[in-house]
Amino acid sequence: MIIRPYEPKDKENVRFVCLNSEGPCKSSARGINFSLAVYCDYYIEKEPENCFVAADENDKAVGYIICTENFDVFKGRFVSEYYPKIKKWEYRRRKSALRSIVPHEKYKEEYPAHLHIDVLPEYQRMGLGHKMTDVLLEHLKKKGVKGIMLTTWIKNEKGRGFYDKYGFTLLEETKNCAVYGLKL
Repeated sequence: MIIRPYEPKDKENVRFVCLNSEGPCKSSARGINFSLAVYCDYYIEKEPENCFVAADENDKAVGYIICTENFDVFKGRFVSEYYPKIKKWEYRRRKSALRSIVPHEKYKEEYPAHLHIDVLPEYQRMGLGHKMTDVLLEHLKKKGVKGIMLTTWIKNEKGRGFYDKYGFTLLEETKNCAVYGLKL
């Protein structure tokens, strides 16, 4: 396995990983579109330079870490370009999409960047998450980014264990979400 920068040829594999790793909202057509719009497409389409993949021996992406380095830029683009796609769907998903960025706005001064990370289940527990996080954080440090955060489902025990072990600080817990941050 190698960790390398995202390339346009990785788009479908990254989207596949997004939809086939553990997580909610991925079983219906609306759930698929929601997951891709909220958790994947923005990053690989608007900030590919901040995205990295774990590639297997055939150079196929089996995991990724994707990031925005500036919340305000992200929010402007997300609300104007990606949220309208979600607005076509039912109220609950629209509300959830906007709710997903609230914690980021709250902590944006200390943690302007945020990330999403996924690895296909059969490649988990192989150190890929740690390696991808190392690469992304080094990349962000070189760019002068001062902190990064993420949110995860409150019951995501594997993910939360990973973030705790890596050194992220738990910033907040809500009914459905745990918010973590790491100063760079």
